[in-house]
Amino acid sequence: MNNTEFDKALALAGVCQAASLVKQFARQGKADEQAFKASINSLLITDPEQIEDVFGDLPGLVLGFTTLEAQLSNKPAAKDAEITRYIASILGLERKLSRNRKSLNELGERISHIKRQQSLYDLMDEPSLANLARIYSDVISPIGPKIQVAGEPDLLKQNSIQHRVRASLLAGVRAAVLWRQLGGKRRQILFSRKSILSCAEQALQRLNASGA
Repeated sequence: MNNTEFDKALALAGVCQAASLVKQFARQGKADEQAFKASINSLLITDPEQIEDVFGDLPGLVLGFTTLEAQLSNKPAAKDAEITRYIASILGLERKLSRNRKSLNELGERISHIKRQQSLYDLMDEPSLANLARIYSDVISPIGPKIQVAGEPDLLKQNSIQHRVRASLLAGVRAAVLWRQLGGKRRQILFSRKSILSCAEQALQRLNASGA
């Protein structure tokens, strides 16, 4: 498998991971901590030496690759319609963002501001998550149809859960931007399914072999 195809699958796994995190927070009020941290940290990695560095190496994408493998498998029972909807919505928002120079510039400025605040707050602290959620609400959400998040009403009313859901969606858009930059296109998910699935399986084999 060539590196370009693997890198594209890795970025797509980032989108899948974000979608899975949204569902976990909305349904359970908590999510895979390692995956959430990797996805949130990816928002500030804008000049990586290699694509894996965006997510802090492969172990940070176990959830993403597991989700990607399930969504592309030949087993209907393994696929999750809710996660499919989130993935499609994230990719759709990124496509609109890519055509909106003003929103792209604002997004870059807001992320740079978060970077400068790192000396004050850890990225996983509530103030930082609230800021990331606000970026999603202010910059990303207005450019396309709002993503309807399904879950437990009592959970979805909580500010902390709303922050985590929106921050996860922002991370998903960031992964989708990376995927497009690497040459990813929506039709490839259908026409290159076997190749993408092979990359996901390869990544999970590497992770299992390393004990991650």
